[in-house]
Amino acid sequence: MTPDEVLDRLHELQSADLPTHGGRTLAYVYDSGIAEADEVGRRALELFASSNALDPTAFPSLLQMENDLVGFAGGLLDAPDGFAGSVTSGGTESILLAVQAARDSRPDVERPRMVLPSTAHAAFQKAAHYFRVEPVVVDVDPRTFRADPAAMAAAVDERTVLVVASAPSYAHGVVDPVTEVAAAAAAAGARCHVDACIGGWVLPYLQRSGAEVPAWTFAVDGVTSISVDLHKYAYTPKGVSLLLHRTAELRRPQFFACADWPGYTMLNSTTQSTKSGGPLAAAWAVVNAIGDDGYERLAGEVADGLRELVAGVAEQAHVAPVAVPDSTLLALAADDTCDVFTISDEMLSRGWFVQPQMAFRDLPPTLHLTLSAATAPLVPEFLVALEEAVTAAVEAGPVRVAPELAQAAASLDPATLDEAAFAGLLQLAGLAGDDGRLALPERLAPVNALLNLAPPALREALLVAVLDRLSRPTPQEPQGPTAQAPPAG
Repeated sequence: MTPDEVLDRLHELQSADLPTHGGRTLAYVYDSGIAEADEVGRRALELFASSNALDPTAFPSLLQMENDLVGFAGGLLDAPDGFAGSVTSGGTESILLAVQAARDSRPDVERPRMVLPSTAHAAFQKAAHYFRVEPVVVDVDPRTFRADPAAMAAAVDERTVLVVASAPSYAHGVVDPVTEVAAAAAAAGARCHVDACIGGWVLPYLQRSGAEVPAWTFAVDGVTSISVDLHKYAYTPKGVSLLLHRTAELRRPQFFACADWPGYTMLNSTTQSTKSGGPLAAAWAVVNAIGDDGYERLAGEVADGLRELVAGVAEQAHVAPVAVPDSTLLALAADDTCDVFTISDEMLSRGWFVQPQMAFRDLPPTLHLTLSAATAPLVPEFLVALEEAVTAAVEAGPVRVAPELAQAAASLDPATLDEAAFAGLLQLAGLAGDDGRLALPERLAPVNALLNLAPPALREALLVAVLDRLSRPTPQEPQGPTAQAPPAG
């Protein structure tokens, strides 16, 4: 392909993706609505795309930008003198490192544990799997969806190396009682990590304008680390997050060094070794372009939009918030006349992406809405589309999973879900294509309804199998001189 053909093909491929700008995608992406900030971020990304943060002495510019961003965040998060931090590739890496550092800080604990509210981000479960730190999951208050500090304190024991709180929780948008949770951790000599990946860059600005939010920053005694993503409400290109520690000593177990081989001495502050300087430079550029005053203005716009959204939903039938949001996230539940999975499909057909969330324990299935600054002015349009989508969902009625399909799913053992069993389930669900590949329907409500019935372990196994079927190599035609060469002889 020529360069122009390559770019044309990229645009063609991208046409099937959700839009990343325009404010109509209420999950996965964050849009400031400021074209100039987007442009400076893209230019910085291009300028530093080949720079490598593996060695800060070789690329001191990247070290300077990292220190600048950590310093900016420290001011927002009430970090004390002597704090330290690192730039990571995203919230999951920040969480992984917080768990790994807590584990490695306690080599005396043979089987370490961490105590989590049931609403803690799934990245903590991933960290538990990677680092063999046993997760102790504690149910949240069913009325407020916040962590239950008394129950969490009761779950802490001599093997606990980390206690976790969210600011806010992704699923429901509420801030946990960090003061009480951190106190329980400190009393046991454990670390306390606050997952502020989604709220860390917007909650401080909301609080400046008078929003009442439970204390959650380093101002709370016992908080030892905080994660905050820049590619969320700092509106920077993907993927950049920060992990801040109260002291440099607390951060030290996060580092890895290896001189026991004949090459260069490996020295890493994060999980990655080679790290493109592009995302870091883009984040630095956008943060400086928007600035403190700009972020305060953007946070105010989102807060106004959320108030308008909550008030508008209150006037509609069949859907309602499950909790009063502390930040910029809203979760909606539906009554018995319809289901959130059909509403999600109906919203997508009207040009809006909202994220369905499955039922969990005693928590109902919900629609997750993330408001960004670009969405705020569109709230009136969103409310019209939501009312239409809910009306259509009520007319269709709740999705009913075929009894034979529900029975087949219930009979599956996640530990023994092999290719044959999964293929049979795909066939029964109508998801098998003619070539044996996965054939996803345009409307996902029936699939989501089936997943909603499955217990978490089965749901995980099914989705892993789906991902495996989706991510198979594309057949390639032979290209280049080798393919055109005449046969030997």
